[in-house]
Amino acid sequence: MKRLILGLALSGLLSVPAVAQEAVLSAVSAFAEGTTFSKNFERFIEKANEIGKGKVRIDYKGGGGKVMNPFQLGDAIRTGVVHIGNLPGAFYTKLMPEADVFKLSAFTIAEERKNGAWAFTNDLHKKRMNAYHLARQKDCVPFHLYLNKEISKRDLSGMKIRTTPIYRAFFSAMGASLIRTKPGDVYTALERGTVDGYGWPTQGVLDLGWHEVTKFRVDPAFYRASVEVLINNDAWEKLNSDQQKVLQEAAAFMEGLCAEDEKVNATEKKRQAEVGIKTISFDGADGDAYLMQAYETGWAEFIKANPETGPKLKKLLSR
Repeated sequence: MKRLILGLALSGLLSVPAVAQEAVLSAVSAFAEGTTFSKNFERFIEKANEIGKGKVRIDYKGGGGKVMNPFQLGDAIRTGVVHIGNLPGAFYTKLMPEADVFKLSAFTIAEERKNGAWAFTNDLHKKRMNAYHLARQKDCVPFHLYLNKEISKRDLSGMKIRTTPIYRAFFSAMGASLIRTKPGDVYTALERGTVDGYGWPTQGVLDLGWHEVTKFRVDPAFYRASVEVLINNDAWEKLNSDQQKVLQEAAAFMEGLCAEDEKVNATEKKRQAEVGIKTISFDGADGDAYLMQAYETGWAEFIKANPETGPKLKKLLSR
């Protein structure tokens, strides 16, 4: 009788369909909530939560310095203190020096998945910082040099420029003195004259209020913004295939916003002009030389810092 009861009980248990528990993942952005480089990440979260009901839910903790120092977010992802992070490669180069390369890529992340570049860099993310490279946003948004002093040639001698590793070699090659600050300190630095300019993408200057203390934008644009979305690799591997599919589908939605960003770029330039930011343009041969200097100095610095992986990455990410 005991065997019969046990057999029936086991039979009943096996007949009940297994229900996967909803996975809850924390998320943090390196940028303030609602600002340019958090908006699409927040849309990604909304999309994931919409299509992932009952499977996976992202608990958004917020962005900018409110949650943590943006430059510590990469390490928080590595250790699993935060599951998903939205941050540029420049913010976690101490963990993965190769992350500085994304600015130089000639391809979107969708193209990188096809040509093998993503597989190579994703493997580096796993090895260097226990992270899975889930997505990228803003790779259709280029950078500019913004100044409070007018220039007529490619010379920043005597000028103090706020920088990150993104443009360090380029601005240094033009003679600038480099100062590194958190994004939240840029307004005050400009207002007090601590810095004479900064590098920043086409988008975001007005959102941050920096237009109030900025006089010039230098054209042409160079590099690209490339804000990466990373997930702790241990957390990623614990998700089942359906849960991973939810995040990948939401990532594809976010990466499909490129055409939208290109329209925003044009609108932002117009808005900058309307609030008094004047354009300094290097045209023709001067413009070509400006861009050549940006990429030559960028690749040279990158390969010097990463002699083992640099040449391969240049081959994978150049046309």
